[in-house]
Amino acid sequence: MFKRLGAAILLVEDLQKCMSFYRDTLELKIKNQSPDWVEFQNESQNTVLALHPARIKKKGSSNMLVGFNVSNLESVCKKLEDKHVKFYKKITQESFGKHAIIEDPEGHLISIAEIPPKDELGQIPYYHGFAPVEGLE
Repeated sequence: MFKRLGAAILLVEDLQKCMSFYRDTLELKIKNQSPDWVEFQNESQNTVLALHPARIKKKGSSNMLVGFNVSNLESVCKKLEDKHVKFYKKITQESFGKHAIIEDPEGHLISIAEIPPKDELGQIPYYHGFAPVEGLE
């Protein structure tokens, strides 16, 4: 029934401020935009994150953690530090690779991980369950 994630949506109080953070600070490209919706895309032009204004104003009430994979975590974190991004968790070595967590302007947590490549059919260590591989059907 559920084949893949369609969208990760953050409900935000200040759409313009958060859009600026994800676009300018994290350097995500905007895919689609309207007065009450912004979609960001990855290098493959797939939607990876959408922002939508929250109807109820409750700062920092999100239970959602957005996660991004990077190829060089030290370089990314240095760039974010230079942009005065707030770190919730500095770089640490985890069982799955290197990991850090930052905060957006409204306190939403953003996981950034550098995960070493595995064989193409293998599963990443922190994922438990069936992970279908496209093209083998």
